[in-house]
Amino acid sequence: MKTWISIGLAAAALISTVPAQADDVLKAAIAGAQRTPAFMARDVWRHPYETLSFFGLRASDTVVELSPGGGWYTEILAPYLRERGRLILAGDDPASPQAYYQRSAARLKQKLQAQPAVYDKVQLTVFDAGAGKLAYAPAGAADLVLTFRNVHNWMSHGEARTQAVFQSVFDSLKPGGVFGVVEHRLPADRVQDEKAASGYVQQAYVVRMAERVGFKLAASSEINANPRDTADHEGGVWSLPPSYGLKDKDRARYEAIGESDRMTLKFVKP
Repeated sequence: MKTWISIGLAAAALISTVPAQADDVLKAAIAGAQRTPAFMARDVWRHPYETLSFFGLRASDTVVELSPGGGWYTEILAPYLRERGRLILAGDDPASPQAYYQRSAARLKQKLQAQPAVYDKVQLTVFDAGAGKLAYAPAGAADLVLTFRNVHNWMSHGEARTQAVFQSVFDSLKPGGVFGVVEHRLPADRVQDEKAASGYVQQAYVVRMAERVGFKLAASSEINANPRDTADHEGGVWSLPPSYGLKDKDRARYEAIGESDRMTLKFVKP
């Protein structure tokens, strides 16, 4: 598989997103029986092997996953890292005053406890951008921090809180460590809502926030691009699958579009 990758913001070169030596352990984790069938059905849109390979994931890494949600990527990362690496899940706060986050935290904990043979070595910590709870990993401990479609959630708390999250990621990484970001992409010619109410974010915004705290953009990829997504839906990104936020309204049209157009960015801590 080939994709366009940009180095910095200017130069571009056509290179393969799959490493020269295939990672059979990662492929086995992606094909594993621990994965939820409904999650696996979305591989065609989320490209887990290509995405994680692009970020440079290794089985011996210490990895932080920010806001793992229902554990889509957790189901892959946990078995992959179990023997040689370390997975820290920076999840929702069970002590949050908001019932939504309490329920989310409880569901994730239950998921981990249900399959100890897969998740027994996972470390569960707390991440709450709105409350400023960002001590989810020791300083300089991580080789790789990953976040999938979460920047718009941070933006809902304002720019200062969003910047604080980027700073916390930078601080948690070792020198040379990687911050991998996948996010719904707002076209560059649109006006960016500062709270990202539609769920879409301009790529330049993410790059700017990362560079402010010291990250360097190492590469960007179109692995998760979808040119059919116009990013101007009545209900925002949640009108698209798998959410179908508008239910049956225009469902066939949204199904034909598929999941959102997404940026895939690889930042490095110098």
